[in-house]
Amino acid sequence: MGYYTLFLTLTCVLCFNTIFVRSKDSNLQTYIVHVELPSFPTLTTSSLLTEDLQAYYQTFLASTLSASSPSTDEPSIIYSYHNVFHGFSARLSPEQVKAMEKKPGFISARPQKTLSLHTTHSPNFLGLNQNTGFWRDSNYGRGMIIGVLDSGVNPNHPSFNDDGMPPPPASWRGRCEFNSTIARCNNKLIGARFFTIGDGTPSDEDGHGTHTASTAAGNFVPGANVFGNANGTAAGVAPLAHVATYKVCTTTCEESDIVAAMDAAIDDGVDIISLSLGGPAQDFFGENIAVGAFSAIERGIFVSASAGNNGPFYGTAQNGAPWILTVGASSVDRKIRATAVLGNNEELDGESTFQPSDFPTTLLPLFYSPNDSFCSPASLRSLDLQGMIVLCDNGGGIGRIAKGRAVRAAGGAAMVIVNQQRQGFTTNSDSHVLPATHLSYTDGLRVKAYLNSTASPTATISFKGTVIGDDRAPQVAAFSARGPNPPSPGILKPDIIGPGHNILAAWHVSVENNTGTNSNFNIISGTSMSCPHLSGVAALLKSVHPDWSPAAIKSAIMTTADLVNLAGNPIEDQTQSRADVFAIGSGHINILKATDPGLVYDMGPQDYVPYLCGLNYTDQQVAVIVNRVVRCAEISSIPEAELNYPSFSVGIGNTSTTYNRTVTNVGEANSIYTVRAALPLVDVRVEPTTLQFSAINQTLTYQTTFTRASGNTTIVNVIVQGFLTWTSGRHTVRSPIVGFVE
Repeated sequence: MGYYTLFLTLTCVLCFNTIFVRSKDSNLQTYIVHVELPSFPTLTTSSLLTEDLQAYYQTFLASTLSASSPSTDEPSIIYSYHNVFHGFSARLSPEQVKAMEKKPGFISARPQKTLSLHTTHSPNFLGLNQNTGFWRDSNYGRGMIIGVLDSGVNPNHPSFNDDGMPPPPASWRGRCEFNSTIARCNNKLIGARFFTIGDGTPSDEDGHGTHTASTAAGNFVPGANVFGNANGTAAGVAPLAHVATYKVCTTTCEESDIVAAMDAAIDDGVDIISLSLGGPAQDFFGENIAVGAFSAIERGIFVSASAGNNGPFYGTAQNGAPWILTVGASSVDRKIRATAVLGNNEELDGESTFQPSDFPTTLLPLFYSPNDSFCSPASLRSLDLQGMIVLCDNGGGIGRIAKGRAVRAAGGAAMVIVNQQRQGFTTNSDSHVLPATHLSYTDGLRVKAYLNSTASPTATISFKGTVIGDDRAPQVAAFSARGPNPPSPGILKPDIIGPGHNILAAWHVSVENNTGTNSNFNIISGTSMSCPHLSGVAALLKSVHPDWSPAAIKSAIMTTADLVNLAGNPIEDQTQSRADVFAIGSGHINILKATDPGLVYDMGPQDYVPYLCGLNYTDQQVAVIVNRVVRCAEISSIPEAELNYPSFSVGIGNTSTTYNRTVTNVGEANSIYTVRAALPLVDVRVEPTTLQFSAINQTLTYQTTFTRASGNTTIVNVIVQGFLTWTSGRHTVRSPIVGFVE
């Protein structure tokens, strides 16, 4: 379709007989191999024996021996996959892969991809309060199991204490792989496994996994803070849900490990899979996270994944399969204020978690080097910055903490970081190694204008602690990836935004070195942080509505989302302009409304097959995703916008297009809904205009026809956004619409 051209930008299950042999040949690399099962009785999907499966996979390796050279190790299986798809990962040479392609049953072999991680107050910001309201009514997610695929976990962190926790459900089949009496699992952390070759422990040495797991389901921890700031009771969104962690990342996240962990999580019996990681978007049959997630939702497992941190550029959204909840990142209303005070008495509010009480109020020399504005360690090493405040531009491939270390090593007394234009007003509360503040792009221009106005610029930093009540929240973070959805522009992504900017949660070590305190919490940002918020939300909803499918839970989240900030104005992006649907999807999560959505757009796994055929995938490519033989010629394929999705992403040409949607009544048995729809430059006709229900779980179908409005035929290649809303006396069920006017 023409409108596609208007825009161009981790999880496994049961692993068997894990083997890894280091290769002597640098030509070998890890491939992920998809195969078809033969029609032998012992190899049916319903009665599959582990030893039979392993033996069958080994026959593919045997077929490669003729292509092996004397200096090459014999190929060896790393992981055998059972649940996510039929196949395995192995170290192979390109020649061995060529030989394997000739064997009957071979589907594909692709080199594994290296993926990346997408990296207290937020439950209250979401309307969750202890001992009252929906948190209490949902029993805090009790009985749910959230599987977190990340960098591991610190099992001894107080967020994973099991006070008040029941034993795991009888359905739990996972295991705990700590090999120390000091580190162990309990009724909160019921499973901990590792899939990082050569690492040998589920323990977290990065912090990211501990942070995400505690965000989703950490227990209540009073007195949580960082350097005394953001003080309060920390808790995950589903604080009485169980946690199972799957370590798939160290410095990087290897695809074969992720697929193996997804395979294990499915077999272990998790209810939710949370994935704060990903890689560049591609067709779903080549995206093994999407393939594994499809197998998960077939078993009723909800999958939440981060949209990625490549915003604010369009077309950067990752994890965009329609059976995955794709989560963007927004701010909360808390700031840890650090104000830059310039020599001309101008005061500019920024943020920093590290807030020393003894930093002098006297003005210090302000230094800035336009030749290396990013403050690289190499350039600062030769400078004497003793007693100066150093101005650094954000970015340049150098982390903000690393900039501070470089400034401190050069003798600097403090640091002011200022954003580049694309980062706008998104500033971070980091745990800096020296006094610092992070300013917006607009305020950075003011600092630079002041620098150019005087021969002796000076400044200081005034630390003002925690401030609650920013009424511009939630605001889309600059880094949050944007749609359109590259593999499928007819499915709007991200689906939802949630808290992901300056989030306080558990950390694997204390960041408060040499301060005399030992708080093991940290504040970090990323769609990695927003994803586990929504994983926790899904656990709460599934606890209250155990009969809801993953699609129904997703629909409830999307159709009840908020479109305004705390001030009652439209949600803004990092430029403080109105955010578009490619930034916010359906809007910002509203947990209290999501539990009672009125209507849901439900789907089963089989409903995605006509959609996949409609993407013009081959039978084999669709079979890779759905893990069974598919013949698209025998299926009535559908266009993307015909999928029963809670949003619309449609092309508007010279002829009208009509799409069907079916809604299920999960509200009052007797209820009447009326429709309202609007899209600029387009006439939107909905039939019928009224839906009258007489029973719970009753389904009704409506049609929506999009026609270019008369008088607008000369307007082409524009994108418009609008909405379609069904309203009853009690419920509002809203779907965003994005139209590509060709």
